[in-house]
Amino acid sequence: MTEFLLAGLGLVILLLAGDTLVRGAVNLSLRLGIPAMIVSLTIVAFGTSAPELLISVNAILDGVPGLALGNVVGSNTANILLVLGIPALISGLDTRDCDTRHDFQIMIAATFLFIALAFAGPFTWWHGLILLAGLALMLSRAFLSARNHKRAGKRAAAEAEDLEEVEGADPDMPWWKIALYLVLGLVGLPLGADILVDASVTIARSFGVSETAIGLTLVAAGTSLPELATTVMAAIRRHAEVALGNVIGSNIFNLLGIIGVAALVGPIPVDSGILRYDLWVMLAASLLLIPFVYMKWIMGRAVGLVLSALYVTYVVMVFT
Repeated sequence: MTEFLLAGLGLVILLLAGDTLVRGAVNLSLRLGIPAMIVSLTIVAFGTSAPELLISVNAILDGVPGLALGNVVGSNTANILLVLGIPALISGLDTRDCDTRHDFQIMIAATFLFIALAFAGPFTWWHGLILLAGLALMLSRAFLSARNHKRAGKRAAAEAEDLEEVEGADPDMPWWKIALYLVLGLVGLPLGADILVDASVTIARSFGVSETAIGLTLVAAGTSLPELATTVMAAIRRHAEVALGNVIGSNIFNLLGIIGVAALVGPIPVDSGILRYDLWVMLAASLLLIPFVYMKWIMGRAVGLVLSALYVTYVVMVFT
């Protein structure tokens, strides 16, 4: 019981510190005159993935790299089955007006690249460089697309719209508050990650399961909570494109950015169970989005129930 409480404490610290760091970094960038569009594409995207990144890096440094890989693969599966399933179950997601086809194609390409490198594993520095190159290419395309879109419309209106969409943006935030957010975030992230990794390893050993299994389930579901909160609010506000885009974007960053950076820290062996089972579950879950992305199906409550049930079934299968 103590280990579960410590894991919960570490997760809470991690999530709060990640949110705090994002707020500080966003407002520092805006005060320095960096466009809101660039802040959205880089700082916010990386900041919201900070919990997964710190977990993965700490796991490698602590000698449990299976936890790092399990966290990413499990998070991507949870993002689709759980993070989309629960909001759909609550209020439904009307995806008929969503245009996420380009981002979905990038996510599928990143998934296939990740699977190919996993079979060529273990993940080492050169795998990491390939994944980070893919991330850089994706960010460059997104930046150019956003810039061209802005040139086609009114610049001032586009800037205002970008600013509204940036999480935690407050152009009037005082410097002392920005500094406080940055310090709390930078201190809290490694602290929370260290507590959660240590507790997760203890739980895995006490139950006789692998660190990879804990990463695929307990840690993955926990680090997906920010995406879940964002998606639930988007569903309630009838912003289906925000919900779907949040999940797709998070999955891209997890595959290319998190493991890309973590592989530079140390080698990440690929468990045979992940090669046989979990990677394919992740791919299958990703492909389940095809009808909603291309055929504009409505993600109603029945769909939400099916997705949530599939995730519960997956978790049971991991432990059995």
